[in-house]
Amino acid sequence: MTTSLAHIVWNIEPEIFTIGSFGLRYYSLCWLLAFASSYFFMLKVFNREGKSQELLDKLTIYIFLGTLLGARLGHCLFYDFAYYKDHLLEIFIPFQQVNGQWQMTGFTGLASHGGAIGILTALWLFARNTKMNFIWITDRLVLVVPIACFFIRLGNFFNSEMIGHPTDLPWAIIFQQIDNIPRHPAQLYEAIAYLISFGIMWYLYQKNQNPKPGKLFGTLLILLFGARLALEHFKIDQVAFEQGMAFNMGQILSIPFILVGLYLLLRKTTPVSR
Repeated sequence: MTTSLAHIVWNIEPEIFTIGSFGLRYYSLCWLLAFASSYFFMLKVFNREGKSQELLDKLTIYIFLGTLLGARLGHCLFYDFAYYKDHLLEIFIPFQQVNGQWQMTGFTGLASHGGAIGILTALWLFARNTKMNFIWITDRLVLVVPIACFFIRLGNFFNSEMIGHPTDLPWAIIFQQIDNIPRHPAQLYEAIAYLISFGIMWYLYQKNQNPKPGKLFGTLLILLFGARLALEHFKIDQVAFEQGMAFNMGQILSIPFILVGLYLLLRKTTPVSR
């Protein structure tokens, strides 16, 4: 990374190092940090509320699978359905047909809204199998979701993806892996918003350890997807069909989550068991 009087030049290679055909990418490291930090803070919550680490370990497996499957399906269905409807096998395997031959490409798309749906589905299954209350679990898990999102957006930054529109602001960044145009660092805007959301959620939890059921969940939905709705304006279109749309796919998919969050905050509830 270099700087000039007008902007910052970002030219970091996505791979930290390679050994043979294996390469460790910053994005992969950020995903690892997302799960590790989430586990660390959730362990504090579970210890504080008298839940076992064994139960948390089981929950972590559900969340890991739900996140990856949901994010992958979300990308394929919401952003690139025209391709994947004819290549169903490629949704689930890290290979792609190129000139009639299968080549390893890795999973080239993950969508956060799909990940959110996958997490909620995993939580529902977990609650059903462990006889725990779904809302109680979601009210605790949302405490760590923002810090995970923070690390994932840092991964996007290292990948020079999800870049912003051109700008002449003093903090504009040139992503030389893409072009030589100063742009909004849209990934960092979101990362900062999620870090602030993380602080807000922990403050609310520690201020009232027995909040109205669904209040923390609803607050997180509004904070997280409200930020996404607002900050998408700074990003370039992620897929071709978004050109000319008043609201892009990320914004459209954020609206239902925000509405659910408002409902959870406004509804009348009674305390629930754990």
